[in-house]
Amino acid sequence: MSPSCDVAIIGAGPYALSIAAHLRAKGIDFRMFGSPMHSWKTCMPAGMFLKSEGFASSLYDPDGNFTLKHFCNQKGIAYNDTPLPVPLSTFIDYGLAFQQRFVPDLEQKQVVDVTRLRDGEFLIRLDDNETVVTRRVVVAVGISYFPFVPSVLSGLPSELLSHSSEHRDFSRFKGNEVTVLGGGASALDAAAALHKAGAEVQILTRRFSLRWTMAAHRPLWKRWYPKCGLGPGWRNRFYEYAPMLFRLLPPESRLKLVRTWLGPSGAWPVRDVVEKLPLSYGLTPVSAQRRDSRVSLVMVGINGEKHQLTTDHVIAATGYKVDLGKIAFLNEHLRAQLESFDSEPVLSANFESSIPELYFVGLASSLTFGPLMRFALGARYAARRLAWHLSKTSPRNELR
Repeated sequence: MSPSCDVAIIGAGPYALSIAAHLRAKGIDFRMFGSPMHSWKTCMPAGMFLKSEGFASSLYDPDGNFTLKHFCNQKGIAYNDTPLPVPLSTFIDYGLAFQQRFVPDLEQKQVVDVTRLRDGEFLIRLDDNETVVTRRVVVAVGISYFPFVPSVLSGLPSELLSHSSEHRDFSRFKGNEVTVLGGGASALDAAAALHKAGAEVQILTRRFSLRWTMAAHRPLWKRWYPKCGLGPGWRNRFYEYAPMLFRLLPPESRLKLVRTWLGPSGAWPVRDVVEKLPLSYGLTPVSAQRRDSRVSLVMVGINGEKHQLTTDHVIAATGYKVDLGKIAFLNEHLRAQLESFDSEPVLSANFESSIPELYFVGLASSLTFGPLMRFALGARYAARRLAWHLSKTSPRNELR
């Protein structure tokens, strides 16, 4: 058994790295486990662009100096605060540089089990069988834990059905007929990448039109809107700067807002490609069956009419849904004790769950703090708030 630590951070994405940088600045003892920028490196198509603009795509060190802009200027990479889209590859390289600078002692090990001991501490077991005792645990896992696939597709085998998060390279679909379900960024990026890889791709969406973000030139009539990282408008400004007030709303209202506000939309650089592809609007899948080596899909339109098609493969670009049951490294007994609402953790104002000293950040905290936590931008608030809270009860402060 390894020596104990004060805080264990599970995950190594923008939230985890920003929190670690803040804890280090405050002298809090921690260990951090995970693969840096894992979800970004494995769950998103190579060549895609971020939905957020450059000024809203930074990780957060305590002094706010090592921004994406600083990194790009340092490396000679083209950058602009607003109209120039941020390539995924640039953001990944920036995240890795941030990790090397602020969390060089990140341990690239996977957590396989977290249990709670009788004295209230936690026992963590790693994939190399090392065990660690810690007073507090911060769960900062990314979207790779929460892909959502509609139940109507659940009977299809993996060779005929996949989630968009499973693909970074689409070259294996060259010459195949591929149907993409969804109308958001994941769907549109996947469709563009499939087309580039030589697949025959079509898009089916329940929506009646596609929405696009990050227009290269904002219309004059919109330039008076307050500018913020989530987009123009007063409501976006509220969600970005008042997560503590959002938390006071009834849980049913919070859940609806998180799932509907800033809904599906694509980054404008792929628009020209996507809008030339076969697109079917207003269709909801109701049946999916294997027919020989292909998939037979039945969809229903808004007027109840049925449509049927056959395709080689279905990619469900149907988003992500937080489900505590999918965080397998949390011991089953531990998960059973967690208070939840619609399978999402109920959190305090300090990101603490109903189990004392167990914290959730990132997407898993969006029910409590709002749409902001669906984006890397939310790491700024989470890192500052959690570091402040943990520093109040760190062993160093308790000895003073």
